Amino acid sequence: MLQDKDRIFQNLYGYGDWTLDGAKKRGAWDNTKGLLEKGKDWIISEMKASGLRGRGGAGFPTGLKWSFMPKPDPNRPSYLVINADESEPGTCKDREILRNDPHLLVEGALVAGFAMGASAAYIYVRGEFIFERERLQGAVDQAYAANLIGAKNIHGYPFEVIVHHGAGAYICGEETALLESLEGKKGMPRLKPPFPANMGLYGCPTTVNNVESIAVAPTILRRSAAWFASFGAKNNAGTKLFSISGHVNKPCNVEEAMSIPFRELIEKHAGGVRGGWDNLLAVIPGGSSVRCVPAAQIIDTPMDFDSLSALKSGLGTAAVIVMDKSTDIIRAIARLSHFYKHESCGQCTPCREGTGWMYRIMQRMVEGRAQKKEIDLLFDVSKQIEGHTICALGDAAAWPIQGLINHFRPVIEARIESYTARADADAVKVAAQ
Repeated sequence: MLQDKDRIFQNLYGYGDWTLDGAKKRGAWDNTKGLLEKGKDWIISEMKASGLRGRGGAGFPTGLKWSFMPKPDPNRPSYLVINADESEPGTCKDREILRNDPHLLVEGALVAGFAMGASAAYIYVRGEFIFERERLQGAVDQAYAANLIGAKNIHGYPFEVIVHHGAGAYICGEETALLESLEGKKGMPRLKPPFPANMGLYGCPTTVNNVESIAVAPTILRRSAAWFASFGAKNNAGTKLFSISGHVNKPCNVEEAMSIPFRELIEKHAGGVRGGWDNLLAVIPGGSSVRCVPAAQIIDTPMDFDSLSALKSGLGTAAVIVMDKSTDIIRAIARLSHFYKHESCGQCTPCREGTGWMYRIMQRMVEGRAQKKEIDLLFDVSKQIEGHTICALGDAAAWPIQGLINHFRPVIEARIESYTARADADAVKVAAQ
């Protein structure tokens, strides 16, 4: 269990002062200039050594991603774009950073921007985050007023921070759709290559990172890469914000060490499963776009990228959705299927058409008004979508359904048999009349 002295987000629950004065008391903006004076190469080297993997879902090594940025060109600016479009169902970690510790993000933007030679950071905030945007803008204004950022700031590196408010589209959480939206266009993913590091925002080199990935950077540099890498298993280093929801006694956000066993995470921070561990049915361990995992498989699994990948699921955003045996698992996945159908941008045919097909079949399976052979048909449709779209929304729509079929096929079949039995009984009654 992570000790309080090792927590990066010391005001996660908002009990302390969110302003610049409060942030400085917790260690933010402490000798930031000293960190920058160690040089870009040192910062990127430390980030690589820390083992930090992107906290937005994909888990790509953060330091390596920063190193992809080309050398600064005076005729072509570089940008850092921070993805605060937190729209994944079950995920609510970045929201708390924006609300309660926004200066960690602003300072992290400066440090990351310096390391990559970026002239500005654009923070793209989810459309529904009104209060969070106001808090973040307040922190940015305070940093400008204290001359911590800006053209002639005290750190000696000219750097601007711009807060941009989105309009509530889930697809804009995909990095290239986010860039399109920032440019004032319809939020639709771009074909890659070219990748954003070569041609991103306004055609300039751009790195897109998650809020949590950027916010932890200054603390890692102050306390050393070795300190951060001491938490978690190999290739799964550091601390992580977990969003625990569903059928637990105390839903919460909590910062914990990577690779903490699922049982320990739930017992110590969420008060255990509602009705006890024998009542656990399944868990969606990383937000709605990863496959669900049955209780027997996940109960003692380390909560990290590699362990959950081995279960054909994923850590994703670490939004842990717990479902007990009162859950209608078919209906729960059908609800997610409707979400992805609704949020598809419609650019790719497999996603535009396939998400609708899957949802309509799932609707009938909730009632049992289907045939058993349609289970394989549904799985086949999900495979035709997975990996055949420009962005990962197609995969996100397919994986929950694949997890349902792989682990709960008998439940679907029993639902179909129950409906068929009722239908046959009704037909006999009508004939008798």
